[in-house]
Amino acid sequence: MASKKKKKYSSFLENPIDYTLLITILLLLTLGLIMVLSASSPTSLSESGNSYKYFIKQALFAGVGIAFMTFISKIDYRFYKRFYKIAYIIAIILLIMVLVMGKRINGAKRWLYLTDTLSFQPSELVKFCMIVFYAGILTRDKEELKYFFKGWVKHLIWAVPIIALLLFEPHMSGAIVITGIIIVMMIIAGCKIWQIIVPATAIGIPGLIALVIKAPYRLARVRTFLDPWSDELGEGWQVIQSLYAIGSR
Repeated sequence: MASKKKKKYSSFLENPIDYTLLITILLLLTLGLIMVLSASSPTSLSESGNSYKYFIKQALFAGVGIAFMTFISKIDYRFYKRFYKIAYIIAIILLIMVLVMGKRINGAKRWLYLTDTLSFQPSELVKFCMIVFYAGILTRDKEELKYFFKGWVKHLIWAVPIIALLLFEPHMSGAIVITGIIIVMMIIAGCKIWQIIVPATAIGIPGLIALVIKAPYRLARVRTFLDPWSDELGEGWQVIQSLYAIGSR
């Protein structure tokens, strides 16, 4: 019995490292840190007299992230299956907490502040929780996915409270990303494409248009994306400068 437990624990932390993925992540991380240094050094110098203040802060978080990533990558993905129900509960609790305790910034509650300077965005952790949760229920109910109501509708209903809480923040981009993740997972698990096209056309697209029209700032962003030169010194400034930066290369 002892040998079996030892073998199970040893395989738990002995997954091989995917060096292609690791190198890709490190390259992207390095590029991101360079961009942070380039963009923040003047502000950092004027605020604190140290051009590297924000760069050092981000580099420290990157180091901690790499350490956690290395440890987590060694865990067999099947280990998470036993926690898929807990993952859903955690996602709900986090989104309720940010609505109750979150600090409102620019009209939205998206961040939980642990201290005056340390904060995190619960929606980022919710993405991971929803991946774990849907991986669990889609594996459990794989035979039902070929049916419309027992498969697509039944399993999509689980996402409704999550999306609703995100829209209450409001965090529309997070809701769209999580919806996309769920749809892709359901297709991979066995749902039919037509099961997605029909409700997306009948409900999803009209609902998205209604949400955009309802909020003036969302409508302004769409207009800016379509024609940034309509407000060169306002909403379109950043888009235009980005186009100039790309075009001058």
